Amino acid sequence: MSAKKVTLQDLKKIVGGLEKDSEQSIGIYFFKKYRIQISKYKSSGTERYMRLYKNRRAQGRCIRCGKKIIRRNPLTGTLYRLCDYHRQITDRKKR
Repeated sequence: MSAKKVTLQDLKKIVGGLEKDSEQSIGIYFFKKYRIQISKYKSSGTERYMRLYKNRRAQGRCIRCGKKIIRRNPLTGTLYRLCDYHRQITDRKKR
């Protein structure tokens, strides 16, 4: 997760998102000389991975390596969740 520089207005929006209990505010932010990290307290590894995979999938990236995906599923028209390399080693294992 990369850190973002924010202004005072952006910081107010982030705090507003926290009041609504939104997961959109989770992240690392730089405000002037300060580094602000917002994360869930005591979240399990599974929750963190689910959030990471969800964000990568929404951006059209491979959930394993983060590489940009171009190929679409011909039946549904949606992007595949894995890049060609990971599809080959994960989904198409020889039995």
